[in-house]
Amino acid sequence: MASHTDAHGEHLDHAHASAGRYIQIAVILFALTALEVLLYEAIFGSLRESSGALATSLGPWFVELLLALSALKFFLVAAFYMHLKFDIKALTWVFSFSLGLATTVILSLFLLFWYNRGLWWMDGPW
Repeated sequence: MASHTDAHGEHLDHAHASAGRYIQIAVILFALTALEVLLYEAIFGSLRESSGALATSLGPWFVELLLALSALKFFLVAAFYMHLKFDIKALTWVFSFSLGLATTVILSLFLLFWYNRGLWWMDGPW
């Protein structure tokens, strides 16, 4: 019985973020989401005419900006809400390796479809 209690006591000694830290992360995630919505509205939505040169200059980079903001939000969620920042390094490594492998496969598929885009669609050269 004593070893059972000690095991639980050791588990409680791990460092975890406080409630205040979770609220800070939630506010940051909210701000990033609001920035994504504002970016869409400035480029394609109701704020397009009032944003002027901003919409013209950011328009070609819209998808890349959204992907970068989404990646930042994913990192924050994975690090804090999934407790990867506080877990043992082996679990973080397994998660990071799997994520890297999946990202490589997806980017390879994007490259393949971009390179062969005329061959894959119904009105292509075939």
